[in-house]
Amino acid sequence: MNVTVENLAPCKKLMRVEVEVQKVDETLDSVAKEFQKEANLPGFRPGKAPREMVLRKYAKDIEEEAKRKLISEAYKKAVDEKNLDVLGYPDIEEIQFGRGQALQFAATIETSPEFELPEYKGIPVKREARTVTDEDMTRALEVLRQPHTTFQTVSRPAGNGDIVVVNYTGTSEGKPITEIAPGAKGLMEQKNFWVEIGANAFIPGFADQLAGAHAGDKRTVNIDFPANFVTPELAGKRANYEVEVVEVKEKALPPLDDEFAKKYGAENLEKLREGVRRDLENELKFKQNKSTRGQLVRSLLNRVNFELPESAVANETRNVVYDIVQENAKRGVSRETIEQEKERIYSAATQGAKERVKVAFLIQKIAEKEDIKVSQQEIAQRIAQLAATYQIPQEKFVKDLQKRNGLIEIYDQIMNEKVIDLLHEHAKFEDVPPGTETPNPS
Repeated sequence: MNVTVENLAPCKKLMRVEVEVQKVDETLDSVAKEFQKEANLPGFRPGKAPREMVLRKYAKDIEEEAKRKLISEAYKKAVDEKNLDVLGYPDIEEIQFGRGQALQFAATIETSPEFELPEYKGIPVKREARTVTDEDMTRALEVLRQPHTTFQTVSRPAGNGDIVVVNYTGTSEGKPITEIAPGAKGLMEQKNFWVEIGANAFIPGFADQLAGAHAGDKRTVNIDFPANFVTPELAGKRANYEVEVVEVKEKALPPLDDEFAKKYGAENLEKLREGVRRDLENELKFKQNKSTRGQLVRSLLNRVNFELPESAVANETRNVVYDIVQENAKRGVSRETIEQEKERIYSAATQGAKERVKVAFLIQKIAEKEDIKVSQQEIAQRIAQLAATYQIPQEKFVKDLQKRNGLIEIYDQIMNEKVIDLLHEHAKFEDVPPGTETPNPS
């Protein structure tokens, strides 16, 4: 067998293969024998039909099967012989095939990029020298108190942070708001509606004009709907509201005591504080690890340049575009807006895809050099964790993964984590004051 390889691009090659005449004829004879054993022709028992009759009837099928077998075997052998790391499937072009002739075919293939690994142990990273402060604790405990807020009716004027209970009716351009925006009934009229002064909730500027009001007061509130208002028909328009103040309520937070702690399952306030501090410390550690790992990946990307396979980048670009579109849809961005932004989305997706693909090849090469493996047990454990997280029966979760080839994703996730753990273990950390940590570009 004769094999030659021609470079078409950094990650694309043209491999020409020639299989000797003897091998072609032997394979044709071998396939013909197999057909003769299975042939079922009229007047003959299965497998007993004369060879010549079988050859006449199944000539085309025999040739196709022999060609398929020869190309498949020769392609695999040629790839091994030239030590090529092929990505995806080849584009095969038949050049010559027939009895008494050498088989000639060409395969256009994409290969993994060839590059030298940069130094990946001892990468410098910056880590914020932060600890959980008393201010952090105070803020966290305030968050826990908020769901247990009570509201007490007061007879004083409404102030910042107070709740004002109102009845209101609204017009715009001299017409009821629903004539302009039929679906905005709640913006036209409400009874016993709660608004908080200073929170900038509801319509911006509405609540602040009620500061100083007493129960029973009547006020006219003028507002301008923002240009990006959620109800498009009202965006940028001016509205007038006739407002009657029904009540003024003061927010009251529960005292921080043992009774409050028990609402969160803690034995007493001291135990609650211990749990909150532990949670804050875990959260801080998670953020620090996320930051330092991000710096490691960025630094690794910047330490080496190499060409990337076009198909790998194209496939990953499609994945990134899908993720961006889905995220925008979840945020309520309209299909029209997404369509208008498609060029920007595609450009951002392409850059993100190139980085993902580059990281994947770097991770793979480090894993090979360090002999890092992912066991079946590790994959099974990760699947069990994910199934439990999503509350899906494990058997169904595995079937869903198999349908979309998701087991490879699980493998890649674990491998990435192991390699980045290795980089993290050998990194050179520099503790810096809070607020000065930046990704290391080196």
